[in-house]
Amino acid sequence: MSSELLSLLWTSLLETLEMVGISGVIGAVFGIPLGVALHITGPQGVRPQRWFNVAAGLVVNAVRSTPFIILLVAVIPFTRYIVGSSIGTAAAVVPLAIAAIPFVARLVENALREVDPGLVETAQAMGATQFQIIVKVLLPESFPGILAGLTVTFVSLVGYSAMAGAIGGGGLGDLGIRYGYQRFLPEVMALVVLVLIVFVQLVQSAGDRLVLKISHQRRSSQESL
Repeated sequence: MSSELLSLLWTSLLETLEMVGISGVIGAVFGIPLGVALHITGPQGVRPQRWFNVAAGLVVNAVRSTPFIILLVAVIPFTRYIVGSSIGTAAAVVPLAIAAIPFVARLVENALREVDPGLVETAQAMGATQFQIIVKVLLPESFPGILAGLTVTFVSLVGYSAMAGAIGGGGLGDLGIRYGYQRFLPEVMALVVLVLIVFVQLVQSAGDRLVLKISHQRRSSQESL
């Protein structure tokens, strides 16, 4: 393989890292609060608000049920408004972030549901405010689950970023399509797939180790009390 293609592979990998990193952070920043809001406003939450819960749930479900390749095309006008273009790495971040936010929200909501209701009831009996329950009970207890959900999100975004290459989004997906498919270079396609597999494995392994470490630390601290 020529040095030019190796240089393109390195550049495409950096573009993929940029897309996944930025969209993942945006997804976490907006998705975690949304997931908390969905949980606490639910029927079993500390502040039930049916109208908000139903409305927010419908929006989240609508975005999550839309295939990403369709979402890419559907938000092109919004993407152009935000970044001034519908192609390139910066443009791909917009639909990736839009897809990540509801994905994170549902995973956070599910993680919060796993918290023992008895802990919340105990905090309420001790006079804790709703904010204190969220910050000192729900989030700390569900943190390993939230972190595991964020790991799944980043792994999913790697696949989504490859799809973004179909419309000129840059990254490894774009390299695979332009050189591996359109120029009939199967070795390029194989290398792109290999790099994506290794990348996903590294992200998943790092996330799993971090979750295991935090869970172990929490168990140790609880046993010492």
